[in-house]
Amino acid sequence: MRILILGGAGYIGSHVVREFLDNGAEVTVFDNLSSGLRENLFPEAAFVHGSILDYDSLRRAMSEGFDAMVHLAAFKAAGESMIAPEKYSVNNISGTINILNAAAETGIRRFIFSSSAAVYGEPEYLPIDENHPLNPENYYGFTKLEIERILSWYDQLKEIKFAALRYFNAAGYDPTGRITGLEQNPANLLPIIMEVAAGTRPALSIFGDDYNTPDGTGIRDYVHVSDLAAAHYQAFRYLEAKNTSLTVNLGSESGLSVREILDTARRITGKEIPARVAPRRPGDPAKLVASSRLARERLGWKALHSDVESLAATSWQVYKSADA
Repeated sequence: MRILILGGAGYIGSHVVREFLDNGAEVTVFDNLSSGLRENLFPEAAFVHGSILDYDSLRRAMSEGFDAMVHLAAFKAAGESMIAPEKYSVNNISGTINILNAAAETGIRRFIFSSSAAVYGEPEYLPIDENHPLNPENYYGFTKLEIERILSWYDQLKEIKFAALRYFNAAGYDPTGRITGLEQNPANLLPIIMEVAAGTRPALSIFGDDYNTPDGTGIRDYVHVSDLAAAHYQAFRYLEAKNTSLTVNLGSESGLSVREILDTARRITGKEIPARVAPRRPGDPAKLVASSRLARERLGWKALHSDVESLAATSWQVYKSADA
């Protein structure tokens, strides 16, 4: 089992690499280290320093022969995507076309894609399943949706079978502490809370406390990054066995509010974690929760570490070193 993981030095990517290594795979990481970290690389995995915008380097790496590839080499900041769409067009869309063309040329026929719940946009019903209308509200989500559509065509025309995994909110760290690289400039709730706890950020902003939720703060579906990583391996096994493409949600199916996560983090870290209420952000829904029924049925996937205690505790075991 030889696997090429594009973006394997990043936060999610390093956990995916670890999952494949733990299952006996021979792994090569391809990463330009623009946001990935050398400290997230494992000595038992080969490393190629390269960009998905460099077709020749992609083709050379792929020509070594792989049973599948995993693509996590996308820009992912939704806010930035609305300011710099050209950056996201070039990297996310053009870069993925390079990857697919190189895969077609070198004979790689299994493709696992890091997609996003951002393809759905404003929820029309809950929980969100794969039949929910696709109407992204930011350009990042648009790029993920366009890539899914391109994948469908390459499935038909080049016989590249894909698994598009629509993540909800990734959080947490490897429970055994093998991955310690901190996210750079995080925009998600839990790493921001951890930065405040570690003293590298002054306070948390809670964007709205008057939503129609039990405690007034927004509710989101958080899924542990190790659970996400397991889904990538299970998706590879599915493609290997079925030779059929699929698209599935990956979420815990249990919404957590901002205050619930904050209160848990305060208890686990023993830190005050200052927080202030700020105005709602435009377009933020009160609640977002996934249905992951299809992932359970097709992949046998379960969210094993996605409870609030595990999310906070595994994050703090990494961030507390910054507080030392």
